[in-house]
Amino acid sequence: MSVGFVVSAVGTHNIPESVRALSSLPDIDYADRFTLSADVDATPEQWARAMFGDVPSVAELLIWRGLLGLRLSRGRSPATVGGWRIGERGEDWIRLEAASWFLTGNLLVQTADGRVSLGTFLHYGRRVGHGVWPPLSGIHRRLIPGVLRDAAARIRASR
Repeated sequence: MSVGFVVSAVGTHNIPESVRALSSLPDIDYADRFTLSADVDATPEQWARAMFGDVPSVAELLIWRGLLGLRLSRGRSPATVGGWRIGERGEDWIRLEAASWFLTGNLLVQTADGRVSLGTFLHYGRRVGHGVWPPLSGIHRRLIPGVLRDAAARIRASR
């Protein structure tokens, strides 16, 4: 895999069980995972902050809070990334968590062997989740490779 190349897997059955097991969701209705080969080294939390910042951007607020109704933290905190609560972490991963009245989400950032991966896992708590997320998921899948590449550029520039 060359540097800057992004590969993806979409669908719960296409994500390795070892990765799905890091989710906090009881059932996963939607899953995807994008992996970037990167020439920069950073911790999973540094990658997550490079992707999503300390607080959500205006665009993220529009999508996450406006369209998905996610309850996000408003201020900077060592316990949150981009408004998402840090649910748990390991040596090579960090899981961000947020919920709305109709769905619960996890963002999983993993690092290993010169690669960084971003996984999105959703559980629809109510029927409306099945209607809201599928149209947005196509946009999400088009945006994530750029999110990963931009994060690598931010980390590279900060060194």
